[in-house]
Amino acid sequence: MPNMSLTKNPMPSQAPDVRNKNFLEVATGYTEDMAVDEAQRCLNCKNRPCMTGCPVAVKIPEFLALVAERKFEEAYAKITETNALPAVCGRVCPQERQCESKCVRGIKGEPVGIGRVERFVADYHLKNGKDKPVNVEKNGKKVAVVGSGPSGLTAAGDLVKLGYEVTIFEAFHTAGGVLMYGIPEFRLPKDIVKKEIDKLRQAGVKIETNTIIGKTLMVDELLEQFDAIYIGTGAGLPSFLRIEGEALNGVYSANEFLTRINLMKGYKFPEYDTPVYCGKNVAVFGGGNVAMDAARCAKRLGAENVYIVYRRGKEELPARKEEVEHAEEEGIQFKLLENPTKFIGDENGWLKGVELLSMELGEPDASGRRKPVEIKGSEHVLDIDTAVIAIGQTPNPLIKKTTAGLDTNAKGCIVADENGATSLAYVYAGGDVVTGAATVILAMGAGKTAAAAIHEKLSE
Repeated sequence: MPNMSLTKNPMPSQAPDVRNKNFLEVATGYTEDMAVDEAQRCLNCKNRPCMTGCPVAVKIPEFLALVAERKFEEAYAKITETNALPAVCGRVCPQERQCESKCVRGIKGEPVGIGRVERFVADYHLKNGKDKPVNVEKNGKKVAVVGSGPSGLTAAGDLVKLGYEVTIFEAFHTAGGVLMYGIPEFRLPKDIVKKEIDKLRQAGVKIETNTIIGKTLMVDELLEQFDAIYIGTGAGLPSFLRIEGEALNGVYSANEFLTRINLMKGYKFPEYDTPVYCGKNVAVFGGGNVAMDAARCAKRLGAENVYIVYRRGKEELPARKEEVEHAEEEGIQFKLLENPTKFIGDENGWLKGVELLSMELGEPDASGRRKPVEIKGSEHVLDIDTAVIAIGQTPNPLIKKTTAGLDTNAKGCIVADENGATSLAYVYAGGDVVTGAATVILAMGAGKTAAAAIHEKLSE
């Protein structure tokens, strides 16, 4: 019998006043009984609307049905037919805007907690299961994947299953891309990411780290060695406010702040030799998930007051609702309808404050959100000693500058068609390097689409 409860099983979590002082994972995960109970809320609809919201086409009703029968390993096998990173997706995928937004149970209550059950299944397998050796007949063709973030990892995982010899080239010393340097430990433990990547290595994917395409090797050189290339280098070049005082000591891009904390384990200083300056009064500029991550990290590093400064209202915040709620619970203060006009420094070049201008919402702009309008004469100063700018990222221009004939648009993103094909033959691209900064799961979907297109092309 289906479980007809109108609400999801709540996710067990650390208490806010405890978790905002440590970097341990906030959500502790479902128990077996909770996962089974939640899976039994699925009505197993014939037309499977939930699947239409999944960029990697996970067979959601099928894996939920298996969980409902306590067949956890079989559920894991079903998920991984199309999703190479289930433990990651179960944690950071915005299910509320994708699969769960299509769930029929959401019409008269809360949708099934698809992401929470997926996380349980993946964690159960990582703890109890054993990956069976995959013996795939090699087809004699080689594909290079540039970038080891979610898009590149997905493309590599799909291609190796199809018999290709796949090599990933990663600029950093550690594979994982944004999963390693961008998302904090308390949302996505790095050991989870490493285990997911190890599974791809076991399947035959080779990973070359400390290799910068466009400097260490050129795309043209890769084309001489490989039958096709997939570029999934993401959007790692930070955007700035371009206001006075942005070069003061104490002003970070979110990219640098989070990379030092996450990839370089700055939160474990002095155990790891990566000090991260974080003052007592911190302002994070932006309203997306990256801004929430930076603010919550600052709180955990000991900041007394942490502010999210955003020029629109709460309803317009682009961050996931869950991330906003967690930030509020942890004591992050929201200064909404405020816009920075200049940073203020002391005589030694250190940040001591920011001038803000109050805003009000006008008519909707091209994005569909109401446009913020300045309130003249509303300037005021907020005392801060650390600022983190989290207003977006764009692709690094290195590959474009070193690759003749590769088309990009005005924002520096590589131009690719719906299958990932670029202006260069046998060169494909996808994820944030094509779309600009987006979500992990959309990047994974692009990697999956391009892998299929590469296979079709190389099978001609």
